[in-house]
Amino acid sequence: MNAMGNLYQRVGALPFLFVVSFAVFGSQQPRFLSVANIVNVATQSSYLVIVALAQTLVIIAAGFDLSVGASIALASIVLANLMLTGGDPLWCILLGGLGSVSVGLLVGLVNGTFVAVTRVSPLIVTLGTMTAVQGVALMLSSGMPIFGLPEAFNATFALGSLWGIPVPTIAAVLVCAAVHVLLSQTTLGRHIYAVGSSPRAAHISGVPVRRTLIITYALTGLLTGVAAFLLTARVGSGEPNLAGNFPLMSIAAAVLGGVALRGGEGTAFGAAMGAVSIVLLTNGMDLIGIGSFSQMLVLGTVLVFAAVVDTFRQTGRI
Repeated sequence: MNAMGNLYQRVGALPFLFVVSFAVFGSQQPRFLSVANIVNVATQSSYLVIVALAQTLVIIAAGFDLSVGASIALASIVLANLMLTGGDPLWCILLGGLGSVSVGLLVGLVNGTFVAVTRVSPLIVTLGTMTAVQGVALMLSSGMPIFGLPEAFNATFALGSLWGIPVPTIAAVLVCAAVHVLLSQTTLGRHIYAVGSSPRAAHISGVPVRRTLIITYALTGLLTGVAAFLLTARVGSGEPNLAGNFPLMSIAAAVLGGVALRGGEGTAFGAAMGAVSIVLLTNGMDLIGIGSFSQMLVLGTVLVFAAVVDTFRQTGRI
């Protein structure tokens, strides 16, 4: 029991979740273990991986971002409108991509500035931002999807592949590598961990706490814009209600991957694998015929379980 406890303290529940998923779903549905399905899971999880990595940055800095879903929706509407300006499809796609990333960056800067300057709880700030941004997305779109995007957009960024690897998967891997380098190899990364561990101690040590928070939330917004670009390509239209469940799912993925809710601890790889585990769980439930309502119950339980695991790892109780 002590050995199991030590293993649990080091890696958390994620490896056990993978083992249970493969054992249960693999025994119930042979297709679950097929190469085609594993590739499908890798592709489908790419979007949540990117948002979970974005969420990881602010959680490590002892914050949250509940506005990631609304930010994705607004970015989707903005990029769709920009792509409909006409002209060369390549130019329209580039313009839409720039618009998507700019929207995410702007929302992130607003969040970071309010959190850093007013010192209001990130939960309250991003909850307010989520509501306002979602309202803007609905107003710009009149609550309706925007169709007519260039065919090359979907064909390249949703269905395309490079060396046999789907483009969304490549994007997720590149984002994971970039976040890993940022957190482990840069001064900003060390500052993010320091602020998350203790803002007061970080300030005394000379860390620019406010600037670090603003940059961190801005980077989270930028990555959210990247996810919005890829998700819009996947659905083929600007969607005002896109990614509504991503705020909680991204937090659950990060926590399942070992990112501490209290801040100051976590890795990019862990968060990415946490996102993959959630998509793997959903995929397995789809294959064995579990209904959508029951899936909501299971995913909600996983979210609570992730929070409990995080608390137990912090306190050492097991």
